[in-house]
Amino acid sequence: MPVHRHRPATTHRLRPLALGILLTAFSLLYTLPSSAADIPARGSAHMGMGVVAHDGQDGTPSSGDATQTEGVDVSGYQGNVAWSTLWSSGVRWAYTKATEGTYYTNPYFAQQYNGSYNVGMIRGAYHFATPDTTTGATQANYFVDHGGGWSKDGKTLPGALDIEWNPYGAACYGKTQSAMVSWISSFLAQYKARTGRDAVIYTATSWWTQCTGNYGGFASANPLWIARYASDPGTLPAGWSYYTMWQYTSSGPTVGDHDKFNGALDRVVALANG
Repeated sequence: MPVHRHRPATTHRLRPLALGILLTAFSLLYTLPSSAADIPARGSAHMGMGVVAHDGQDGTPSSGDATQTEGVDVSGYQGNVAWSTLWSSGVRWAYTKATEGTYYTNPYFAQQYNGSYNVGMIRGAYHFATPDTTTGATQANYFVDHGGGWSKDGKTLPGALDIEWNPYGAACYGKTQSAMVSWISSFLAQYKARTGRDAVIYTATSWWTQCTGNYGGFASANPLWIARYASDPGTLPAGWSYYTMWQYTSSGPTVGDHDKFNGALDRVVALANG
């Protein structure tokens, strides 16, 4: 009689296991490149992009807040903005993205910057910093030359430096904490030399701590715009005992990110006038 040789049962169980491992390996191989595809296009960054990714996605201010004035910030992502609708909802000030690095200007800047002004808002412009591409002073010049200037008309806020997580790569743009402080200092000094105003600094406490070592040297001159999507602005970066503006949500009831100015409308006017 022929002898039938049977493989042990464990061998049969190993076959699907090995196949599963192989399929998993192939799956990893083909999904890894998608991380590169997930990196946004240069120029598409906007205020709060890193905050959403790192610190949460929504916030509702507590009802016990002192008198504050509602604002919004917008970028090319919003396109043409219905400013009259925002005005009707109670928004009284706005910031528009003007530039990023030295390679991008917001194609909707005129509609957004002038449109907010035309409905009666106090408005300003902001620059999305990319410290890994050019120097701080170079980017400050680019910002001023492309919409980030200032005039004492009572309706124009000083420019804002948006310095937060890098959406295109390493969180701190490949810089040491001391090098980051130097970059920011270069931008701020050049902006003041060009406009006569101290720029507003927009940032999140966690990024500031990670990437500047929680440096406190700018607090005496530069107003703080804190980003935190929660019921309160939380712990502020070193040096600042209060915030001037607070971005409290990226999903407000109307277009753009929503913000609170720490004071009544006359304080917004005071910042505009310098």
